[in-house]
Amino acid sequence: MSRMQLENKVALITGGGSGIGRATALLFARKGAAVAVVDLDEAGAQAVAREIEAEGGRAIAVHCDVSQAADCQRAVQETVAAFGRLDILFNNAGIIRRADVLELTEEEWDRTMAVNVKSVFLLSKYAIPVMAQAGGGAIVNTGSGWGLVGGRNAVSYCASKGAVVNMTRAMALDHAAQNIRVNCVCPGDTDTGMLRNEAQQLGATAEAFLVEAADRPLRRIGKPEDIAQAVLYLAGDASSFVTGTTLVVDGGGLAG
Repeated sequence: MSRMQLENKVALITGGGSGIGRATALLFARKGAAVAVVDLDEAGAQAVAREIEAEGGRAIAVHCDVSQAADCQRAVQETVAAFGRLDILFNNAGIIRRADVLELTEEEWDRTMAVNVKSVFLLSKYAIPVMAQAGGGAIVNTGSGWGLVGGRNAVSYCASKGAVVNMTRAMALDHAAQNIRVNCVCPGDTDTGMLRNEAQQLGATAEAFLVEAADRPLRRIGKPEDIAQAVLYLAGDASSFVTGTTLVVDGGGLAG
């Protein structure tokens, strides 16, 4: 694939200040895209934007609470104001609370659904008209292996990611006529700050948790860069005939 396979493309990436979002923002920029790095962590978003610019790329940082409509609308507006268009939306922002229905509070349920599900609705709502006016685009949503199968002590997360998987299918049907492709990447355990936070929630050491997470056919945990490569495929022209699909990237964890 060409180094500049995303040349002249503009991407908006939520959760872009760390983990999978950061890795994807850097990869997209290296492939020629201008990137809006969107995150609630303003300092993190700014740091990633500076990294991109230091490598000769184009980027802006946008502070955004993805659960709030006004913030999501502004993120799209600032992206278009900076770069003139929007071709790729990566709905990646997410949180996890490790608890079952007895332990989970109503507030924790609502926050998980707002960040993991409502954000996909809101960003897409404001991005799709911009993409359609320009002739099309690509949306990639971050699901999870636990959006396809159940997991213990993560009921709100599993519910939210299951919703994202099926939202992806519905959106793909609704917007194909506008030449907007919508797909979902489902990572397995990936070495990010969120995964390490899970260990803390469960009272485990990060080291022990990562070792356990690596117990899968490929015998290692995922890296953010592994997921970024899958997102690049789904967002780029190489997948021009792919929409409404779910791409599992988990080292074979769900294969058995």
